Amino acid sequence: MKIIWLGHASLRIEIGDQVLLIDPWLDGNPAFPDGLRGAALAGVTAILVTHAHGDHASEVPQIARETGAPVYGIVELMNWWDKTEGLDTTGFNRGGTVALGDVRVTMVNATHSSAITTEDGPLYMGGESGFMIRGEGRTIYVSGDTDIMADMAWMGEYHRPDIGILSAGGHFTMDMEMAAFVATKYFNFTTVIPYHYKTFPLLAQSAKPLIEALPGTDVREPEVMQAIDI
Repeated sequence: MKIIWLGHASLRIEIGDQVLLIDPWLDGNPAFPDGLRGAALAGVTAILVTHAHGDHASEVPQIARETGAPVYGIVELMNWWDKTEGLDTTGFNRGGTVALGDVRVTMVNATHSSAITTEDGPLYMGGESGFMIRGEGRTIYVSGDTDIMADMAWMGEYHRPDIGILSAGGHFTMDMEMAAFVATKYFNFTTVIPYHYKTFPLLAQSAKPLIEALPGTDVREPEVMQAIDI
């Protein structure tokens, strides 16, 4: 499989017979380089959305139209886009699983917030979430934007992910030290990839604290549009 960071909290994951985009935000993402949009979107089979904040979901309708890819996420947001944008959406909820070819995606809990901005103020769009993505005999935990939460204990025990993609930038989510705590207390990852960092000055700019705290784990500090092969 190939895990490709698109900057901030946007991912492209090539797994099994699928090319998945997670929270794709390219236009306006200061970490995403100009001229690589086509490569980032090539061959996409599905789009997964963790929550409705603009730095995760604002560009999804446009990307869905560009690629023709169906969109999967929390039911309220999917129903909203079906009604207002005419997108091909599938809404599900935490605990639910969708089959995408050879890949299975289960929505799991996160603790954050989730709203879109309207002229009348924030409009809440269901809950925030993460995903367990199973394919090629591996399970990837994409945390979404989240704090540490007790639910991670049963999620680690039940789903047994061996790859963790963890929000670790601080301020809006866990920081690097908290992500390291999660990785050691609740999960048994062989590979950890931090994300939701480096984008803005108030977020962490280096994964060094995470790397130093997990000496027995393969911590990959991603580079934008450079594939991590696993």
